[in-house]
Amino acid sequence: MAIARNGLPTLTRPDGSPIRILAVDDESSITELLSMALRYEGWEVTTAASGRDAVKAARETAPDAIVLDIMLPDFDGLETMRRIRAEQPDIPVIFLTAKDSVDDRIVGLTAGGDDYVTKPFSLEELVARLRSLLRRAGATAAKSDSQLVVGDLVLDEDSHEVTRAGHEVQLTATEFELLRYLMRNPKRVLSKAQILDRVWNYDFGGQANVVELYISYLRKKIDAGRPPMIHTLRGAGYVLKPAVAD
Repeated sequence: MAIARNGLPTLTRPDGSPIRILAVDDESSITELLSMALRYEGWEVTTAASGRDAVKAARETAPDAIVLDIMLPDFDGLETMRRIRAEQPDIPVIFLTAKDSVDDRIVGLTAGGDDYVTKPFSLEELVARLRSLLRRAGATAAKSDSQLVVGDLVLDEDSHEVTRAGHEVQLTATEFELLRYLMRNPKRVLSKAQILDRVWNYDFGGQANVVELYISYLRKKIDAGRPPMIHTLRGAGYVLKPAVAD
């Protein structure tokens, strides 16, 4: 299990490569502190001291999130965000600001910022907010030996947390066990008899309806509004495999 030096699970991109953060502030002392704290997480950090440099850096590095000062020497953080999002529309942004009024916070968030931190700020708080934001945005995965991953579906056998495309999925204990069995056997057709034996721990004997029922429960939670992952093969059973986008 990959652990950052802070003792928390290391967050990586879904392909296992390091998270990329762009930190933008015209005060070098702040970008140095941010770089130190974020590299401590095992992430890659690029810094910029102006809006123009930030736009160029975002284009070159394709960051997973941006920590962006509102006050910059050329154009402000709001304009910087607009220019970056013209090319990378879904990139999460946390604003840094020395301003502490409710109006300034509202302006930043209504302009499309995902969060804000007021200077002076706690590095621990900023990192915690970044971790949360990256998870919500689906840009990351906590790599752990306890995790089963099939496509954009992630199941943690230790914490019993399940997410699809970064969105949490709430399951009952039986639904969790059924999904775990399916995910341990991706792309493999599992018969109703096999599922009954492994999930409910009794032999097949006219109880196929309970499998059908719980498969339908899972589909409503896993596949609803998304490309399907759970498929029925008539006369054979069920198979879970990565979704194919339309």
